[in-house]
Amino acid sequence: MNNRRQFFAGAAATMAGLGVARSALAALPEPIIQTSVDTAPPLVPNTGRPYNPVVTLNGWSLPWRMNNGVKEFHLVAEPVVREMSPGFKVNMWGYNGQSPGPTIEVVEGDRVRIFVTNKLPEHTTIHWHGQRLPNGMDGVGGLTQPHIPAGKTFVYEFEARRPGTFMYHPHADEMVQMAMGMMGFWVTHPKARHPHISEVDRDFCFLLNAFDVEPGSRTPKVNTMTDFNIWGWNSRIFPGIDTLNVRLNDRVRIRVGNLTMTNHPIHLHGHEFQVTGTDGGPTPTATRWYEVTTDVAVGQMRQIELIADEEGDWAFHCHKSHHTMNAMGHAVPTMIGVDHRGLVNKLQRVVPDYMVMGERGMADMGEMQMPLPDNTAPMMTGTGQFGPIEMGGMFSVFKVRKDQKPGDYKDPGPYPFPQGTVAHEWTGATPAAPRAATPPGQADATVVKPGHGQHH
Repeated sequence: MNNRRQFFAGAAATMAGLGVARSALAALPEPIIQTSVDTAPPLVPNTGRPYNPVVTLNGWSLPWRMNNGVKEFHLVAEPVVREMSPGFKVNMWGYNGQSPGPTIEVVEGDRVRIFVTNKLPEHTTIHWHGQRLPNGMDGVGGLTQPHIPAGKTFVYEFEARRPGTFMYHPHADEMVQMAMGMMGFWVTHPKARHPHISEVDRDFCFLLNAFDVEPGSRTPKVNTMTDFNIWGWNSRIFPGIDTLNVRLNDRVRIRVGNLTMTNHPIHLHGHEFQVTGTDGGPTPTATRWYEVTTDVAVGQMRQIELIADEEGDWAFHCHKSHHTMNAMGHAVPTMIGVDHRGLVNKLQRVVPDYMVMGERGMADMGEMQMPLPDNTAPMMTGTGQFGPIEMGGMFSVFKVRKDQKPGDYKDPGPYPFPQGTVAHEWTGATPAAPRAATPPGQADATVVKPGHGQHH
């Protein structure tokens, strides 16, 4: 794996003119490859215009070189292996060793040149989603450019004309290539103070993902249209998604992009936020209002901002409940209320590992260590200081601490709750609870047998 510090040292030496021929500057920039799933620290610019960098959740920002005033990047489209959570690895297609690819950060007005080398087994392109640019740089194979054949390198060049939050992805064999994880984030920072763009203390970004990976397999099913079973942020699933760690009273920006095939209502506990930007640019101040959930539709970007003024470990997740679970089976019957007594012993004679599941609900899935096929993520997992969290998929924790240092992104550990502030068992007399009366004949306790009612 190439080291980014080594890259910058080399770039600095080049720009200082230490005996490097001008012909070397005309060559392709060295591709930087990163395979770690950890959240990299912000990439502070040392050439070009200054800006306040973002932090890509479980990702990184792509270094560049300056070549006669042009900011040059090198993307490599290639097969990759992404560890979506500890022990669960998936074969994907991505960029520079990862899916999603590295975040590209530039400044409004930058002249940008991106070399794209295709190491996939088929042709590809890159579309710069949301950008204003010349038509021939838009990246739609067959319409605005020839496809990039396998083994070839193409170059895109344009000016980053407006600040905002964008994405990049193929416009070639999209059903396969995007289903395999080919996408990345793009942030254009303002070149000067902007009336609708605040300066923030923390700036996070991540993409929403959906995959269909059969239990025990390693490669997504690319023909799936709706029944996805793995929901991720930057191709990670809980508990593999890093926490968002901030200092009390920080102003925080979170940028979210959606390249899945459904919408995602993104919900933050304990705070209100405002939508301060979309893929169309920053939103005027007069159009903003406070929310705790914002819906990110297909192909959209949403940029939210808040003041982190409540200490604690706050849940941050998609509010579609099946998007906070892993490896779901869509044809599993509901067994709540089914009486297994007298049946379990008979089944265990044939299947010794048989376990009673679902007759009281699905919480057992988060509490038991069930045998699973190799390379299969548990449906519900993760443990907090009080026990199983019973989540998966699109779920993380927004950690606010008064003693978190400025610029420190390390996980501070579990929140130390002040005495008397945690919900607890009540052991005194319980007052009577009013109950609504159910008219005779209204209750329906019919048990649906397996095989019925499985249509969506």
